[in-house]
Amino acid sequence: MTVSLQQRNQVATLLGREPRGLEEIVVSSPDGSPMVIRVASLVDDTPFPTLFWLVDPGLSYRIDQAEAGGLIKRLQGRIDADPQLQRQMRADHLAHIALRDGYMPAAVRQQLQTLGYGRVLDKKGIGGIADHKRIRCLHTWYAAHLVVANTVGRLLDDWWLAGERVDSQRTDL
Repeated sequence: MTVSLQQRNQVATLLGREPRGLEEIVVSSPDGSPMVIRVASLVDDTPFPTLFWLVDPGLSYRIDQAEAGGLIKRLQGRIDADPQLQRQMRADHLAHIALRDGYMPAAVRQQLQTLGYGRVLDKKGIGGIADHKRIRCLHTWYAAHLVVANTVGRLLDDWWLAGERVDSQRTDL
């Protein structure tokens, strides 16, 4: 899908810089503002494993606040204690790798090979994560979740539905 000059300018304004590798706006708000963009897997001859970027400022801010409040640590603790969540996350990563691969033209695959990166993206899941049991960044997980639902995105949705409390006494996360 082609990104218009107007859309490119909207994304540049949201990012505060010219977007690199922008290929598509995959999620827009009801008013048409970009929320999630899809980025090329090769940008300036460098592998770029993060397929989806969250550009919605309000949602990004909410996630910033959640991360600053320690939500990644609490969610990671829950995942570390639950083999089922770990299996779901691994499935999310593998599905994401397949999705990214499906977007990648043969010429990009060949260029990766030529540059010596070969299969570097084969094991990099959501947000470029190689350890499929780790969260690292809620922004990348939630951007991917808005395109294809995933485990961490659902946990974040549940947290928001529970009232966005960042109370250290909470044990239900």
